[in-house]
Amino acid sequence: MDDAEVAMGTDGAQVVGRIGALLRALSAEEGPHTTSRLAAATSLTRPTAHRLLAALADEGFVDRDAGRGTWMLGPELYVMGALAADRYDITELARDAVREVARATGESAFLSARRGDESVCLLREEGAFPLRSHVLHEGIRFPLGVASAGLAILAMLPEPERESYLRRVDLAPAWGASHSAEALRTRLAAAREVGYVVNPGLIVEGSWGMAAAIFDAQGRAAWALSATGVEARFAGERQGEIGRVLLEQAHVVTQRLRAG
Repeated sequence: MDDAEVAMGTDGAQVVGRIGALLRALSAEEGPHTTSRLAAATSLTRPTAHRLLAALADEGFVDRDAGRGTWMLGPELYVMGALAADRYDITELARDAVREVARATGESAFLSARRGDESVCLLREEGAFPLRSHVLHEGIRFPLGVASAGLAILAMLPEPERESYLRRVDLAPAWGASHSAEALRTRLAAAREVGYVVNPGLIVEGSWGMAAAIFDAQGRAAWALSATGVEARFAGERQGEIGRVLLEQAHVVTQRLRAG
């Protein structure tokens, strides 16, 4: 391979990475999104973001509202997602478990999935308690180790994989000293002792979360059930009560996956 081919390969990989970042930004929050907002979210220049979005629109991966100049995910992604669902989507297996967490705790309940170094929220069910946390919603992504679902998944990964991640990824600059590697190691060790994780308002002050991991057929932590709410609802004995519900329902889904 000559230098020109190497350069073309590098440029191509960069384009793929930029496209992936744009699609993740489009899915992370409810749209529609302006070009400027997507450019800022992906650290791209506005002209570059617009050029890539226009190309994606030509292929049906995004839609553009020409009148407002905004972008949304397109129909081609729905088709691809439907085809991939049989392999990766457990939402139907877990839907009633999410509902049971919400019913039994009164808090907002969620299903999240691991995608590489991130957790992605897939399902939300509101509980009966009127005061709610609005940190999570379908599509939002956090690095593993940030938010209760990502903490629960990271806690239950094999030690070499977990340590490799903690050495490779520095969360403290973006998320604060409470997300340093040493602080995370302490939190993750506590989670492994009891089986669930507690996130004491580390993203938004006063908004607490708890989560338990769901394991795939090979025994790997790949999803998590979580519950979030205001701080007063997660004090004292209630942590144990919520943790027990999360563990029970996470076990139900894990058993379904192993049987399937």
